[in-house]
Amino acid sequence: MKIIKAETVLLQIPYEIGGGARKIAGQPASALNILMLRVETEDGLVGWGEGFGHAVAPATKLILDGMIVPQLIGHDASRIDELMSDLTKALHLFGRNGPVIYALSGLDIALWDLAGKRAQMPLYKLLGGGFRDELTVYASLLRYGEPETLARNARHAVELGYQDVKLHEIHPELVGIAREAIGAAPRLIVDTNCPWTLSEAVDKVRAMRGYDIAWVEEPIWRPEDHKLLAALRKEGVPIAAGENAAGFTDFRAMFEHGAIDIAQPSVTKIGGISEVRKIIALADAFGVRVVPHCAYFGPGYLASMHIAACLPRAEPLERLFMDLEASPFSPYTEPQGGRIKMPTAFGLGCDPDPAVIERYRVT
Repeated sequence: MKIIKAETVLLQIPYEIGGGARKIAGQPASALNILMLRVETEDGLVGWGEGFGHAVAPATKLILDGMIVPQLIGHDASRIDELMSDLTKALHLFGRNGPVIYALSGLDIALWDLAGKRAQMPLYKLLGGGFRDELTVYASLLRYGEPETLARNARHAVELGYQDVKLHEIHPELVGIAREAIGAAPRLIVDTNCPWTLSEAVDKVRAMRGYDIAWVEEPIWRPEDHKLLAALRKEGVPIAAGENAAGFTDFRAMFEHGAIDIAQPSVTKIGGISEVRKIIALADAFGVRVVPHCAYFGPGYLASMHIAACLPRAEPLERLFMDLEASPFSPYTEPQGGRIKMPTAFGLGCDPDPAVIERYRVT
């Protein structure tokens, strides 16, 4: 089934996070970037993918528009491994991580959406999963840096039915405030976004230990320093990482160093569904849990749902704790009581709402 058309669709949708500073990558942000790729084949099927967006969306879009989309026309969309391998090798000179891989991730997701639609199967069943038809979702709070805002939003997440709450705070006293706000029962996760040296991380982790932390995520700068992660892991608090990893080989190095308890491949950043499947198999061989990173609201969110439904062990799906003015993939990005039902339509299970695209498309 030859590809006859491919185009990028960039949406900017206003959102609310419940107070605190509204910044992404250190820059003020008033709307969420969602970068999608629409791929159409000669039989009339349309697949949707998502390359990592947020503040880097313009760069990822440039790669898609200028280097990937022009090469797609006439290729057989069903030959996913071949097409992805050819493009990955052809573009490796321009980066093995960052916008080039983000762009390729969007293509891979779109190709799998097409594959599911052509097979007339929901993607998680096509991938051999089907372990579960409903997922637990955890609330991934933004970094507020304000005790009152943090406590209010943490309580609100639990009131909405979330039993797992992730913080993005880096000060142990704020972690303690969140624990007090939500009580003893909900699981508390701390994502620090790579801020510390090893000695700093040891001090911070020891200070947080009393708050019953399920795991500490990306505590070390540089994120690729697996030896330091392995040293911190000796403190006895589970360590998670992987959203910034450079593909399969980077995860293999993490596993070989004994650096992490939980692997977190990000489907829109790592190379798409194809690469995540390889990482899941590798993690299973090393006895490492997989809890995918999922900080998006487009086809990457749906792809993450299908991946989670295929995991042999039930794990919670991440959902950024923000309210979008409109969601192109509602209702699947809107958990109820901390849970979400799997889509049963073919492929990813949901195409974006045309009205949302018309209103929020910027290019």
